[in-house]
Amino acid sequence: MAIAEATGGTVRGDHAAVVSGVASLDRAQSHHLSFLASAKYAPVFTVSAAGVVLVTPEFADTPGSVGARVIVVNPYEAMLSLLPVLHPPTRHPPGIHGSVVIGRGVSLGEDVTIGPFVVLGDGTTIGARVHLHAQVVVGAGVEIGDDCEVFESATLYPGTSLGARVRVHAGARLGSDGFGYVFRDGVHAKIPHVGRCIVESDVEIGANTTIDRGSIDDTVIGAGTKIDNLVQVGHNVRVGRLCLLVAQCGIAGSVRVEDGCILGGQVGVSGHHTIGRGARLGAQAGVFGDIPAGETWSGYPARPHRDALRAQAALFKLPAIMRRLQRLVDHGDQSDSL
Repeated sequence: MAIAEATGGTVRGDHAAVVSGVASLDRAQSHHLSFLASAKYAPVFTVSAAGVVLVTPEFADTPGSVGARVIVVNPYEAMLSLLPVLHPPTRHPPGIHGSVVIGRGVSLGEDVTIGPFVVLGDGTTIGARVHLHAQVVVGAGVEIGDDCEVFESATLYPGTSLGARVRVHAGARLGSDGFGYVFRDGVHAKIPHVGRCIVESDVEIGANTTIDRGSIDDTVIGAGTKIDNLVQVGHNVRVGRLCLLVAQCGIAGSVRVEDGCILGGQVGVSGHHTIGRGARLGAQAGVFGDIPAGETWSGYPARPHRDALRAQAALFKLPAIMRRLQRLVDHGDQSDSL
């Protein structure tokens, strides 16, 4: 079976099974490939109609009537290698739509694909094989590296630079002014932002995420970092390499996020702090100080994860303690009346 050859796995069952798509165990049919990597889903596997299932050695003998099972060390990684084969990405022929607005001095690489109503500002540089989907706005002087893809209605302000193989999803805004003001003469006077927004190679930026340009420094997103939807990155922030920023994170100005950090959903980081290399922040953590390298913190305010769990456990005990206190108070009131 070609699937076993591609993943280095071993086949049990129908060696001639053919699949044409992927699906979860509960909805898979005979033409689907699926996977089992957790005991939690073993009951679903037993009744699944999938044609082929990737399984770990631990679950190789799990009862079930699937057509074939391919035993691999890591079903997630195996599935990752097979998805592009079963669902190849759509290929758009190179070309420039007639409605595109192209400014003066624009440089276009080979085999670019530029969709309807895209605007390219003066002096922009577009690398080879770049795909700009409909209604993308690229500001004056922006640089986009080779093999980038920018989806519908994203905006790249002047001062923005993308490395190679960057993906920017729909509605993202890169390089807008940061939130910086000085109260002077009775008004909030705007601080001019003259820094850049630099996105290094192999970064992915989710839909409707916003990344501000620097004020007098640069905002930098390190190579290989992946940013989810609805994330806010403030001015002068520097995010290191291979970080993960999950949905709705908010990072205030001048924060340093070092290489390999993971920030869970809705994490908030106040300004001018450092998240140490390889640190992990649990969902909704509120950060008001530096986080040591390699540690896991959570809670509000954020603290080492075990401490946060203890504090949460103590909080859950509070209602029972209050009831006991109330009974003591009531008993004391009755004694005084006697």
